[in-house]
Formats: sequence, structure tokens, C-alpha cells
Amino acid sequence: MRIVPALLSSVIVCGLLAMRMATAADGPPAWAYTPNNPDYKPPVDDGKPVRVPDSTAGYTWSQLRDRFIAPVWHPSDHGALPDIVANGRKPGVFACGYCHRATGPGGPENADLAGLPKSYIIQQMADYKSRARGTALPERIPPKLMIELSKPITDAEIEAAAAYFSALQPRKRIKVVESDTAPKTYVAAFLWAAVETGEREPIGARIVEVPDDLLRFESRDPRSTFTAYAPIGSLAKGEALVLKGGSGKTIQCALCHGADLKGLGPLPSIVGRSPSYMFRQLYDFQHGARTGEWSPLMAQVVANLDEQDLLAIVAYLASRDP
Repeated sequence: MRIVPALLSSVIVCGLLAMRMATAADGPPAWAYTPNNPDYKPPVDDGKPVRVPDSTAGYTWSQLRDRFIAPVWHPSDHGALPDIVANGRKPGVFACGYCHRATGPGGPENADLAGLPKSYIIQQMADYKSRARGTALPERIPPKLMIELSKPITDAEIEAAAAYFSALQPRKRIKVVESDTAPKTYVAAFLWAAVETGEREPIGARIVEVPDDLLRFESRDPRSTFTAYAPIGSLAKGEALVLKGGSGKTIQCALCHGADLKGLGPLPSIVGRSPSYMFRQLYDFQHGARTGEWSPLMAQVVANLDEQDLLAIVAYLASRDP
């Protein structure tokens, strides 16, 4: 069902076209668009099986880096993985569960798929294939991989993956902490990680989202958790924008995403998700990098918001239970 097609007037479309041409003065913020770090040295494979808490499984680091293997650490958390999720299809379609994990949570660098509407997942794959879904920083590797594999993957494989992930129950895995300082960080492959010394630094105008256990996350354990540090006052500001529209600055998110913000019809849940990931989506809508079916509406929702508004919104949404 189409909720508000009448809003797509010629004025809105013209406004969207103008926004497609707009770019931020200094580019998208690095805290959300984590730069690739080709110099990061991951753990060395010594041939011994890697272990994670509360699991009897074991994989070598080479297996954990094989894009055609989706590690199954906690089989009781999910049903049998479809072949496309578990193994992918060589040479160009990686296992969906490799990046997004067996229960779909992904990480700050990509999407949490658990519980998303099946039709929404299918549409996103179509948007990647048509290039309607892009990113404000095209050289980021995760979205590049999605765009590349959207071409050889078949409709049947997309259907199987979408049916599997949509049936999963999302889990609470992110704790949001307001603070004027945050852990000092470095880029571990595609995400920020806290330095081992425990040093802290001023948080500034950013969210610092880091894994609570980097090795566990790199082991592709879907039970991995994160802490997101946000500037003091972010949650109250975000709540006002999300629930009340910020005195006319935007519209209430519940109008499209449901009263509990956990999705409505073909539209996705927006709570309990990575704030870094969510920020990128809002920024991409605002700057015309996402132009799929519902994008014109989202572009209007975020048109009058600055980066600090977007930061507050995603901090608040991440603090909510999925």
C-alpha cells in the first residue's frame, strides 16, 4: 500500500533534483562514513580454532575471513540458513550471513536485516542493482560490494534471503551513553574501535560507536554488542524531533514507521539499529544518494535538518529497543 503518494508533487520532485546536486562543504562526516583502512592488521591465523562465549563451535581466522562462509555460532538462535545465506554462490555472490551474520544484525558498516519486511529487502536489492541506492561516499567498500553482488544474484536467491532475514527477531545489542568524552579510536578495517590503552578524548559533534569486544565482532558472532557514545543532550533533542517533529522542523517518524517505530507495512523498523548506519541513510537521502521508491518522501523529511539534528535522531532511535 502507498501511504502518501499525493505528497509527490512537482514541487517536491524539483526539490529532490536540487538536493541531488547538493554536496556537503567538507563531505560526509568521517565518524559515520568510516574510511577504509587497508593498513589494518587483523589477527593472524595460527591454525587454532577461534572461540566465542556460549558456543561450542570453532573456526580458524581463515574460515572467518572467507566470504563464502557464514559462521554459525549459536544455532539455537535461528533456523537453518538458506544456501545463499550460508554459502553464497561463487564467484561473485558472497554469503549473506558473512557480512550480516547468521541472525542478521550486521554491524556499524552495514545493515541490520533481522525483522525487516521481506518486500523491503527485495526492493533494496533492486535499488542497488539499478543504482537508485548509492552512497554519499562511493569508495566505501561495504556499499560497493552490495552494488556489485546485486548484479549476479538471482531473484530466487534474493527471495530466499529476504524470507529468512524477515522472519528473524531483532535483538537489543547497542547501548547509547551520553558523555562529553569518548574512547580514543582507530579504524579496524571498516569500523571504529577503541584503543587498548583506554585513553579518552572530547566527543565533539559526533557519535563514537565501538564494539565492546572487537575480536568477538571480527569473529562474526551475531551476539556481539556495541556502545555508542553521543554528546550530552542528544537523546532529549532526538526524542523531540522523532516524536514531535521538532516544532515543525520535520515530521513525526511514527506517521510512516508506525506508532512504535517498528515498521508499518512495507516500511522498516528504525529503532535499536546502529546509529552510524542510520545516520548514513538519512544523510544519503538528504544528499540524493538514495533515490529509490520511498526516497522522495524521506528527502523531504530530512530537508530542513542539519547534521546535529540527524545525529540526535539516530542516537535516540538507537537507544530504543528493537
